[in-house]
Amino acid sequence: MSKLGKFFKGGGSSKSRAAPSPQEALARLRETEEMLGKKQEYLESRIQRELSLARRHGTQNKRAALQALKRKKRFEKQLTQIDGTLSTIEFQREALENSHSNTEVLRNMGLAAKAMKAVHENMDLNKIDDLMQEITEQQDIAQEISEAFSQRIGFSDGFDEDELMAELEELEQEELNKKMTNIRLPNVPSSSLPAQPDRMPGRLPGLSSTAHRSRAASSRRAAEEDDDIKQLSAWAT
Repeated sequence: MSKLGKFFKGGGSSKSRAAPSPQEALARLRETEEMLGKKQEYLESRIQRELSLARRHGTQNKRAALQALKRKKRFEKQLTQIDGTLSTIEFQREALENSHSNTEVLRNMGLAAKAMKAVHENMDLNKIDDLMQEITEQQDIAQEISEAFSQRIGFSDGFDEDELMAELEELEQEELNKKMTNIRLPNVPSSSLPAQPDRMPGRLPGLSSTAHRSRAASSRRAAEEDDDIKQLSAWAT
């Protein structure tokens, strides 16, 4: 067994120690990433420092220059190892985050399924069908009531419409007779009309102003008689 395996085995079995929560494991991984990042910065500064020493010694002190280059190589190797470790930790952190998200999603879906099951326990399909049928019947009844209210209501009074129309015509005829009785017809003149004189241009000779007025009055009376006759005819129809 390797020393690394003995180390983890000596630290305690999985049965004796409880597994950390995903949040705790993610926090530890972030702390490790931060620590390795700081170590990267230190190694990079040491590499630049050893490189500067090797350049400064150069050919004057080859032994010191070679020692500086050897240290630079070791630091570069450690830096490469840290890069690989950081890549592994980053992959593990992303996988743990995804697993934690999936666990939360699965847990919430399970809770939703339990809640849905609890809701459906109090629901019966037969009761739902009966309820929907009852709602449909009540809607039909409401529609019939609305249609009944919207129809025109007619009350039967028991009277004969033909008799009423005949009575109305009698009343109209009586009213027409009263109007015809109240009309006063003009008197027919007893004297004969004067002979019509010969038509002459200008003023007629021998025709006095009194005769002129008499003819004008006769013409107006004749016109009034014609109007009264026309009005009587219109009422009679």
